[in-house]
Amino acid sequence: MSRTYLQAAGLTAVGFLAAGLSQESKARALFESAAVPQKHFAVLAQPIGRTQWKLLVLEQIKTQPRCWRARQDGLVEPSLNRFNFSGICKRYLDSNGYSLRSGGQDLGTRFRFRLKPSGTSLRLEALDPQQRAPLLVGQAAIPARRDPNGFVALQLEPGWALERRVYQGRPLNHLYFAHQAPVNRLLALASSRGQRSGFQRLGAPMPPIAPPPLPTARATRRRTTHQRTTRLASNAPIRLQVIPYRR
Repeated sequence: MSRTYLQAAGLTAVGFLAAGLSQESKARALFESAAVPQKHFAVLAQPIGRTQWKLLVLEQIKTQPRCWRARQDGLVEPSLNRFNFSGICKRYLDSNGYSLRSGGQDLGTRFRFRLKPSGTSLRLEALDPQQRAPLLVGQAAIPARRDPNGFVALQLEPGWALERRVYQGRPLNHLYFAHQAPVNRLLALASSRGQRSGFQRLGAPMPPIAPPPLPTARATRRRTTHQRTTRLASNAPIRLQVIPYRR
């Protein structure tokens, strides 16, 4: 009975694993991607509340009017809400509008994006709940003053670029944060960087402390003579051996 149960459980686990692999393989075979002009897009971090951030991607379809403008303080202000932006601008707000692609594989069901402050930087990370180290996709400096109308422009890391999802040769309203390297290689690099940063927090290694030198034979004899002289020169009473008198 137990053997039958274990065999059934094993087959169930294999079935789930095969289903997951088949879904990723199906997504890879179903969708392709195409390069897009990076200058037509803005990857922005929108301030939410006092500490939260939300990822937003804007696309400039027509040249005018502009869908966003750069401010003098370095922040970005979206301007598409001031006019009817239909056919002029496009917004990608959540996982329905963008996902991760690595090594030609669609990973939208496996990874999720998050904006995480780290010191003075705001990091755009792709996180797999089964992995400890996230993938760094982009980052930007956190502004000194938090403005609800001032969005932060994120710069993608080297090797990352926006691509468009394609189905049977037809472009879709879905973007990829894409990298050409396989995801396992990116995860290995992210894990090694995390280990190095952990050792860096511990500080530089200190050289070992040399043990004290062993005393030489001459120093030992000198120390013994000094101890005897000290005992003789002290004021303590000296015990004398008494020899009994015999007639």
